[in-house]
Amino acid sequence: MIKKKKKKSYTEVYALGQYISMSAHKARRVIDQIRGRSYEEALMILELMPYRGCYPIFKLVYSAAANASHNKGFKETNLVISKAEVNQGNTVKKLKPRARGRSYPIKRSTCHITIVLEDISFYQQYEEYLMYLKKPGCSNENRNLTCYDTYTYTYSSGGLWDKK
Repeated sequence: MIKKKKKKSYTEVYALGQYISMSAHKARRVIDQIRGRSYEEALMILELMPYRGCYPIFKLVYSAAANASHNKGFKETNLVISKAEVNQGNTVKKLKPRARGRSYPIKRSTCHITIVLEDISFYQQYEEYLMYLKKPGCSNENRNLTCYDTYTYTYSSGGLWDKK
């Protein structure tokens, strides 16, 4: 089996928190609120939400932003949470003593949280470049492309579907 190498993205930075002592279901409730939002907006939402799972997620978002500014030199105002996912981790099983010499199982669930921040300033510069190419004075050979619909373009007019 050949593994495909994932294409390296130069605009993404991530932080990974493993074995966080919280159920994945409770963490997803918080993560769904911040997915797709800007970095600053996500921090405000996490500070004001009343759930216990907000604090470790807040620390992860903050850590991902610190990675972005330190390792790649991105500005925090241009960061957006592009991907946030929660996976179930190991379950720690213990036994608690109860009355009459019996035992009661305790299951402590853990989760793995991944926060991916993306720098949107790159895409804004790319859009500005595309707008520059569309200016009338700009010379671009690939500007006038002809597109054909493969279903309505018939053989008699030199179409793609030639039945012989």
